[in-house]
Amino acid sequence: MGKSSCRFIVSAIGKRGQTYLTHCQDKHELKKWVAEHEDDLLMSELKIIDRKRHPLFMLFSKKR
Repeated sequence: MGKSSCRFIVSAIGKRGQTYLTHCQDKHELKKWVAEHEDDLLMSELKIIDRKRHPLFMLFSKKR
């Protein structure tokens, strides 16, 4: 299996119960996607995973 070129994985839940799962190449694409879907998303349920972030930082990051 080849390496995926996506950097960010976005998982979100919509206001009407929709489930969103998408991949973004860079921060610009990520911000654009969030801005386009902001009205439809529950921002408290938005989860963004940075695949290039060092694993130790993920262990010590604050969870809300």
